[in-house]
Amino acid sequence: MPAEVTHDVSPQGLRKVARVVLLDPDDRILLLHGHEPDDPADDWWFTPGGGLEGAETREEAALRELAEETGITEVELGPVLWRRRCSFPFAGRRWDQDEWYYLARTAQTATRATALTELERRSVAGARWWTCAELTRAHETVYPTRLAELLSRLLDEGPPARPVTLEPEVVH
Repeated sequence: MPAEVTHDVSPQGLRKVARVVLLDPDDRILLLHGHEPDDPADDWWFTPGGGLEGAETREEAALRELAEETGITEVELGPVLWRRRCSFPFAGRRWDQDEWYYLARTAQTATRATALTELERRSVAGARWWTCAELTRAHETVYPTRLAELLSRLLDEGPPARPVTLEPEVVH
């Protein structure tokens, strides 16, 4: 993390992150395709989102990150579905994050990244809409793990009454 960005870290040293579980009218979920900057073969899929900036709320960060990473601005932001702590190596450092996943719906399905950071330009290869069935059958790495199961439950039962805390994930 650049030295000038310290506001997105909690007192526990966790980076505060807002992520978006974005669904289209057909209940497909939008995932970004990421990879290690110097190794495109080390890849995975993940939900749009990122760290808070300045005095942003998590809701504001979720909407800003979604717009920057996908160009999608016509969204209805819903409740927090899940919370997760994770730790993983990426781009030569370890990232320790406290992630909140917001439900959002949109009819806008065309995507175009509009404001990627330099690191994102080197590590995000595109975006794709996935059906729950496609996600269930996928052999690719997807974060959070169990996303297919979580999405299936969301589509069957609706949003949880309060955010569900997911198991912490530590990637070595």
